[in-house]
Amino acid sequence: MDMKAPRGVRDILPEESWKWAYILKILGESMNDYGYSEVHLPIFEHTELFARGVGDTTDIVEKEMYTFIDRGGRSITLRPEATASIVRLCLENNLCGGGAPLKVWTAGPMFRYERPQKGRFRQFWQIDAECLGVASPYADAEIIALSIECFHRLGLRNLEVVINSVGCPACRPAYREKLIKYFKSNIDQLCELCLSRLERNPLRLLDCKIEGCSNITDDAPSSIDNLCKECSEHFSSTIKLLESSDISYKIDKKLVRGLDYYTKTAYEILSGELGAQNAVCGGGRYDNLSETIGGPRLHGVGFAAGIERIALVMEQQQCSFGKEPKPQVYVISFDKNDELIQKTVYNLTMKLRENCIATEMDLLGRSAKTQLKSAASSGARFACIIGPEEVGAKNVSVKDLVTGRQELISEDNIIKYFHIFFEEICSD
Repeated sequence: MDMKAPRGVRDILPEESWKWAYILKILGESMNDYGYSEVHLPIFEHTELFARGVGDTTDIVEKEMYTFIDRGGRSITLRPEATASIVRLCLENNLCGGGAPLKVWTAGPMFRYERPQKGRFRQFWQIDAECLGVASPYADAEIIALSIECFHRLGLRNLEVVINSVGCPACRPAYREKLIKYFKSNIDQLCELCLSRLERNPLRLLDCKIEGCSNITDDAPSSIDNLCKECSEHFSSTIKLLESSDISYKIDKKLVRGLDYYTKTAYEILSGELGAQNAVCGGGRYDNLSETIGGPRLHGVGFAAGIERIALVMEQQQCSFGKEPKPQVYVISFDKNDELIQKTVYNLTMKLRENCIATEMDLLGRSAKTQLKSAASSGARFACIIGPEEVGAKNVSVKDLVTGRQELISEDNIIKYFHIFFEEICSD
């Protein structure tokens, strides 16, 4: 048996997991400040939700979904993205029935059978924010501003917003025909996949990363030049709102995103730190997604960002992840063979923890000298040393591992002693 994780997935070890916790904390605070409430989604859904919602001509549905038949004969898919699930959640629970918009966010693992590379895995974590029930470009501008605010709070720099409009069902058919005509005139230069998509969904060809196809798309008709009046005004209003918020951007006429449900606004936030896979965030508007999966018309706009990619850019830009969790106190047994001392050490450790003081103790029966070394290497500020004299007098010998100062503190006062000290440290 191969005792290794499957290709494309990885373990998040303690030295990294606390950084993820920091990222999720900051992102959650940003969401809260913008009025977005957290929801939790199922890991798997009925396959049809993604096949219809994401689009059967996308790479995700054609090549990347983890799909299986369950014991009841149902086709089930591990979620490759969160937007379709959030729209389903909204419809199933009638969360937009009162007329007010639904603003929610979620975070968790997604699954796509992709070629593993820097910043890209087959199981990956995403944070996802969605605003449902609002047609106004103010919602588009807000969702873009929210994604930027998330990254600013994490300390990310040198980010670029690229934006486009992919039109709507009113203007897209005519644009679609122009694309088909253009690509047919260059048909001998298209890859096999683009040839298969040409008639079904020519917009997908704009997203092809193969060099030959990518070169052809440079001169393809642009969606911005073929927008209807409503889409043109919506895009213009969104751009003006970004400018009023001093959000810099670049229009990318080839940007269509990798999902079929987008209408009007499509955008990405790019980082030069990631090489070819340089998008740390992507999103846009999807006013027809609800109808596509069998629901009523429901306007929507949102974004998703990969936690792995965010962490990678933060590491490369040497951003702060806050403070790594460490014990504040390490309780040491002076005599590992004395049962009363051992019991006192255990009880004191539990008492400190119950009073919200991060505390560690030795579980291996090591010598006091070795325990003191472990206390110092753990990052704890204090060592509480328990020996026969301390047990007899109901005192604790407290050593400051930074200054070296040592003093006796009554067991009755030990909680107050640490609370005062650490409160002063935090206030500083």
